[in-house]
Amino acid sequence: MEQTLKITNVLSDPTRYYIYQYITKRHKDVTVQEIADNFSIHPNVARLHLSKLEDVNMLVSETKKTGKGGRPSRLYRLSDDVIQLHFPYRDYQLLAKIAMETMLELGEEGRKALYSTGKKFGRELIQQELKRFAGTEKLTFDQKLNILKHAADMSGFQPEFDANAEKTIVYFQIYNCPFKEVAARHAEPVCNMHYEYLKGMFESLFDSIQLVEKQNMLTGCDACSYQAIVGN
Repeated sequence: MEQTLKITNVLSDPTRYYIYQYITKRHKDVTVQEIADNFSIHPNVARLHLSKLEDVNMLVSETKKTGKGGRPSRLYRLSDDVIQLHFPYRDYQLLAKIAMETMLELGEEGRKALYSTGKKFGRELIQQELKRFAGTEKLTFDQKLNILKHAADMSGFQPEFDANAEKTIVYFQIYNCPFKEVAARHAEPVCNMHYEYLKGMFESLFDSIQLVEKQNMLTGCDACSYQAIVGN
């Protein structure tokens, strides 16, 4: 409870909250000066906000040389610690572990059910998003990409999307895995389920889809990276 109160107190300051949001979407280290410039505040004030966030383990920092001479810079990035606030207390991570291990106890049939359920939830997510476009006769590629972006944001993926000029390939990176703690113990089934979840999202929007995983953060990469070859 004491840690919960500390976290809520830190995030109660609007500037500090928006600084944390900025860093979650930055996908790389930030400096005190960068935060000061982006939020039009003095570097000492920026340093104070960053220190407060670090005190509750929402950020971590390290000192690195810039290669330009002078004093080393202190760089801040998101902590790997999971911050959860529940009133009253809930433990959904434990529930996820129990459900995962139960599913795996069922063997191959359990895995198939896990993957098909993942795809089902991916499709259902996009169906909810499509309600925003009710009455639209045919979605354009850009509208479909916008739907994917919004759905991925809502899923907490901290994503980045791009497409080739011909609009036949979608490139995207996921910088936050919502299943990371469970995936650390059950990498193969969780990552396969997530793959099917993403595939279900794309299949709800495109006539054909070939989804290829290029990088996985569980192997030490900065993000999970995918390439989707799509047919309108």
